[in-house]
Amino acid sequence: MADILWSPDKNKIKKSYMSVLKKKINYRYNLDLKSYNDLYEWSVSNIDLFWEILWYDLDIIYSKNFKNVIDDENKMPGANWFSGAKLNFSENLLRYKDSNKIALKFYNEKDHYKELSYKNLYALVSKVSYSFKDMGLKEGDRVCAVMPNIVETIVSMLAAASIGIIWSSCSPEFGTQGILDRFKQINPKLLICSNGYYFKGKTYNIIDKMLSISESILSINNVVVVNYVDGIKADKSFIDWDRIIDNNSDEVIFNQLPFNHPLYIMYSSGTTGKPKSIVHSAGGTLIQHMKELKYHVDLREEDSIFYYTTCGWMMWNWLVSSLSFGSCIVLYEGSPFYPNEDSLLKTMDSINLTIFGTSAKYISYLQTNNIVPKDIGSFKSLKLILSTGSPLEDSSFDFVYNYWKDNVQLSSISGGTDIISCFALGNPNLSVYKGELQCLGLGMSVKSYDKKGNHNFLQKGELICDKAFPSMPIYFWGDKGNKKYLNAYFSDFNNKWKHGDFILINYNYGVKIFGRSDSTLNPGGIRIGTAEIYQALNSLEYIKDSLVVGQTKDKDERIILFVILNNDIDFDFNIKEEIKMKIRNYCSPKHVPSIILPVEDIPYTMNGKKVEVAVKKIINGFEVDNKESLVNPESLELFRNIEELYI
Repeated sequence: MADILWSPDKNKIKKSYMSVLKKKINYRYNLDLKSYNDLYEWSVSNIDLFWEILWYDLDIIYSKNFKNVIDDENKMPGANWFSGAKLNFSENLLRYKDSNKIALKFYNEKDHYKELSYKNLYALVSKVSYSFKDMGLKEGDRVCAVMPNIVETIVSMLAAASIGIIWSSCSPEFGTQGILDRFKQINPKLLICSNGYYFKGKTYNIIDKMLSISESILSINNVVVVNYVDGIKADKSFIDWDRIIDNNSDEVIFNQLPFNHPLYIMYSSGTTGKPKSIVHSAGGTLIQHMKELKYHVDLREEDSIFYYTTCGWMMWNWLVSSLSFGSCIVLYEGSPFYPNEDSLLKTMDSINLTIFGTSAKYISYLQTNNIVPKDIGSFKSLKLILSTGSPLEDSSFDFVYNYWKDNVQLSSISGGTDIISCFALGNPNLSVYKGELQCLGLGMSVKSYDKKGNHNFLQKGELICDKAFPSMPIYFWGDKGNKKYLNAYFSDFNNKWKHGDFILINYNYGVKIFGRSDSTLNPGGIRIGTAEIYQALNSLEYIKDSLVVGQTKDKDERIILFVILNNDIDFDFNIKEEIKMKIRNYCSPKHVPSIILPVEDIPYTMNGKKVEVAVKKIINGFEVDNKESLVNPESLELFRNIEELYI
C-alpha cells in the first residue's frame, strides 16, 4: 500500500457535494451506499439512473426536458443521450448574469490585470453575439480562434455557443501549417485572432500569419482582431474587436438546441498523423464538466480556480465551465517563470487562490530547479492542487507536501481531448496516496484489460471504458461512416473504448498511470510503462531530461533510452552503468535499456508532453507526417540515422 500523504477532515467530508449526492441517491432509491466505492459501483451499474439524478442535482437549465436518458448504454459509439431535451450551453454558464461578483481575473507576465463581473461578462457576450449574427453567422457555422488565454477568448466562445455556432481554437504559438491542418478541415466562416502575444519577455507579432491563414482558408469571410499587444497594427481588412462590441445589445438570445448539438471541435495531438477533428456535444460537455467540477473538485461559488493552460488544450474548455458554479476563473497568459521563476506562484498566492491547476511538468520543474513554494508565499487559501498532462511521479507528490503545502489535496487527473474530460481524477472525500490518482470518475465504467480482454484489479493493462458516457465525441468532422472514429478507439476491443493509456486499478479504485499504451514498451512480451523508467531516473541529478522508446529488433522489441545530461557531465561508460543499475534496482531487469544514448534535445508538444510515439516511428523507419503541434519539431532530426541503433 502506498503512503498516505493527505486525508480530508471529517467535517469537510460531511459537507462535500459528493457526500450530499450519495445521501440523495440513498434516499431516492432506498439504498445504503456507504463508501465511495459503493457510490461508484452504483453509478456504473445504473447508468441511466445516475445521469438522470445528476441532470436535476446539477440544476441543468433547459427549455425542454428529456424523454429518455439513454437509448443503449452498450452502444459505443452512437448512444443517444437525453433525447428530446433542448438547452443552451452558454445559458448554463451565464446563469449568474445579474451578479456583480467577479467572474474573470486576468494576469499576464507583463503585470497586466483585468477583471470582469458576471454582469459585465453577460453584457459583452450580448454585444458579440449580436455582431456575430449581424455578420450572417448562424447555428452550425464554425468560428475558429487563434487567441491567447485572455478574457476576449472566453467572451467570443460564449457568444458563439449562445447562437449554436461551433467553436474551435488553438494557441497563437502554433505554426501556420499547424493551424491550417486543423482549421482547413472544418471550413470556418470567421477567424478571431489577437495581433500578437507575449512570452518570456518577447513580443510576437502574428498579423502576417493570420493574413496567410485567412487567405488560405477560402470559407473565412471575416477576421476579427483583438489588439492585445501594444504597438502592433492589424491589417486594414481585419475588423477591430472594439467594433464588434460597439452596439446597443443588452440581452443574449440563447438558441435552444438538442443535447447533442455540436459545441467544440478539438484536435488530436497530430504528432503521428494529421490531426483528427473531434466534435463534442454541448450537452455532453456541460453535464460531464459540471459533474467533475461539482463532485470531484467540490467547486464552490466562493472559490477562485486557476489552470495554467492555452486555448489549444482541453483544460481551457474544462476551466471555462467553472462559470456554471459562479466561481471566479483566474486566467494567466505568458511564461509562468517570467520575469522571475517565482512570478506565477507569487501572483497566485497574492490573490488567495483556492484551486491551482497545472501540469506534472510544471511541478517537476519546480522540484528540479529548487523553486520552493513555501519560501515564496503561505498559500493559506489553497485547498486543492490539480495536475495533468502526464503521470505525476512519486517524488513530485513528496515535493508538493514537503515544499509547497502539507495540508492541501493533491489530485492528479487524467482524461484527454478525446473525451474533453477525465476518466480518473480527485475526490474530496478520499485520502491522497503517493503516486495514485484518487479514484475513477463517477459514471465512467473503466477497466484495466489485458490483451485477451480480461479485467483484473492490481494488474497493468489497457484503459478500457465498456459503457457509454455523455462526453464521448459525437463524431469526427468529415469522417464518412465513422471510419476514423471507430479505428481510433474501437478497433482492438469491439464495442469498448480503448483510450491508449496503460493503467493499474487498485481495489480501492485508486489508479496508477504508466504512460501511453501506444508508447508502451514490450521487451520479451513483457509490457512496461515508460513512466516507471522516468521515475527511476528522477533521482539522478545529472540527468536533465530523458526519453524512452521501443525499437523492433530481431522480432522483439528493445528499449532505447535517450538522455540529456547537465552541461558539466560527460557521457561515459560509468554514467551508462549507473543509469542501468538505477533502473534495474528501481524497476526490474526487464526495464533496463538495451542502448542508452546522449541527445541534445527532446521533442515536446505545446501541452508539455514528451512525444515518444514520433521518435519511436523514426527509429523504426517510419515517417512522422505532422510536426506542427510540437514546440521544437527540429528536435526530431536528432533521432534519424543514429548509427548505434542499426548495428
